[in-house]
Amino acid sequence: MNKEELSYIAGFLDGDGCIMLQLIRRKDYKLGYEIRPSIVFYQKTINEYFLFWLKSKLKFGYIRKRKDGMSEYTIVGIGPVKKIILQINPFLKLKKKHGKLAMHILMQMPKTGKEMTARKLLKLSLEVDKFIFLNYSKKRTNTSIKVKEYLISHNFLSP
Repeated sequence: MNKEELSYIAGFLDGDGCIMLQLIRRKDYKLGYEIRPSIVFYQKTINEYFLFWLKSKLKFGYIRKRKDGMSEYTIVGIGPVKKIILQINPFLKLKKKHGKLAMHILMQMPKTGKEMTARKLLKLSLEVDKFIFLNYSKKRTNTSIKVKEYLISHNFLSP
């Protein structure tokens, strides 16, 4: 992509998108939680064609129609999110701190889930908590406190 397209995509993300890192409870994970990075673009379904244009440029993710007349283009995963942030971060304005924090966390993520330790998960979950102050999340219930409680209760950490 050229600079003009990257700049336009960054501007669209600044206005109608978000960069998130979430702590997701996973019963199938040894440590009980995963750190899930994502980038989401929002648009009225009537203009959904634009999300398909974005997807053709960014090459990752999926598009879904919501019941409220909105559509979302979502990109999930360490590799894709890292790649996109690296491309558009120089052009971000409103979400510059989001991109910087996301990259700080993503660069510390182990290559595989098997390499994640309890201490590393807790350290990174404290960093993920900082998104509470950057995003307008009202529903966030999984925080580093919950992760720590889980890790202690399952004998992965000492109190």
